[in-house]
Amino acid sequence: MAQHYRLARTHHSSIASAFVNKFRMSPFPHFLLLLDTNTVVSGLLWEGASSVLLRAARERRLELFTSAALLAELADVLPRAHFARKLAAADLSVAQLVSRYALLAKQVIPADIYAHIKDDPDDDAVLACALAANADLIVSGDAHLRNLKHYRRIQIVNPADAIKLIG
Repeated sequence: MAQHYRLARTHHSSIASAFVNKFRMSPFPHFLLLLDTNTVVSGLLWEGASSVLLRAARERRLELFTSAALLAELADVLPRAHFARKLAAADLSVAQLVSRYALLAKQVIPADIYAHIKDDPDDDAVLACALAANADLIVSGDAHLRNLKHYRRIQIVNPADAIKLIG
C-alpha cells in the first residue's frame, strides 16, 4: 500500500519543513485543502497565490474539497457587478466557472458543528466542510476565519502561506 503523508498540525517550522520534504518525495504528494469562496473567486479571476493553488489541484499536487452550500455561495458571489469585467475578459459564464470548480473539488457532506463564528455565520459552512473532508488546511482571505488560526486540528491560512506550507 502506498504511503500518504499528511500535514503536521503544528506551528513549529522545523516540523513543517520536515513535512514539506516528505511532501516532495511522496508518491502521492498532495495536501487536502478547503478553499473559502473568496479564495476560489480570486483564483478563478486573477493571477496570484489563489490561482497557483487551483493550478496545483489541476496538476493533482493537492486535493480540494467543497460542499453544495459553498458551491451555491460561489454561484451567488460571481455575478456581482465588480466581477463583471473579469468574467467578460475570461469569456466564461458564472455557470461555467462554478461547474469547472465543482469538477476540480470533491464535494462532501458537511459535518454537523455548533455555530462557531458569530460575526459571520456563513463561515461555519467552511469549517463544517473542512472537518468533513479531513482537510489539512483551510485557505481563506476572510479575517473571521483567519483570526481563528486553526479549527480543531485544521490550520487556517491565507493563500500565500498555504503555498509556503505546501512547498
